[in-house]
Amino acid sequence: MKRTLKSVLTLSALATVVIAPVLLSAGSASAKPAGTDANYIGAGVAAGVTNGGQDGDAATFGGNIQGRITTDKAPVSVRGSVLFSDETSAIIPMVSYDVPVTNNANVYVGAGYSFVEENGKPTPLGNQDAPVVSVGAEAQIGQNIVVYGDTKIGIDAYQNSPNTAVSVQAGAGFRF
Repeated sequence: MKRTLKSVLTLSALATVVIAPVLLSAGSASAKPAGTDANYIGAGVAAGVTNGGQDGDAATFGGNIQGRITTDKAPVSVRGSVLFSDETSAIIPMVSYDVPVTNNANVYVGAGYSFVEENGKPTPLGNQDAPVVSVGAEAQIGQNIVVYGDTKIGIDAYQNSPNTAVSVQAGAGFRF
């Protein structure tokens, strides 16, 4: 439990260090970056980096399908992810707050819920339904391609274990 708490605190501190300068410089006189307003769907890899300590809890490598739909009036996006292994998948609807860092890139912080299709079977983000927080970045390359990467943290995402699940995703998407 101490190791899990330490991991969550470390990731939170890292997210704060990355995002705080962007938020604190928002009032500066320089032109503000626009970020990317791309709606996209993409695919890539997903790697679980933690395990629950029980049978069926092993860190799992798999894939992801991820999408984003932006809103016009606020820096908020609706996101969806499917993290899959060779045994089952986790479906994760999420809402994120997006912060532009350049004219074609954003960092974001989001929250949602992971629905595991077959509880007890491993996905890159644990083996049971759980609340999820995420920190990530996305950048538009050219007119129609978006690359993305994020870390998702599943809170109490393992059966018979209080451990937190952590998964890292990366991929490329097509803007629509």
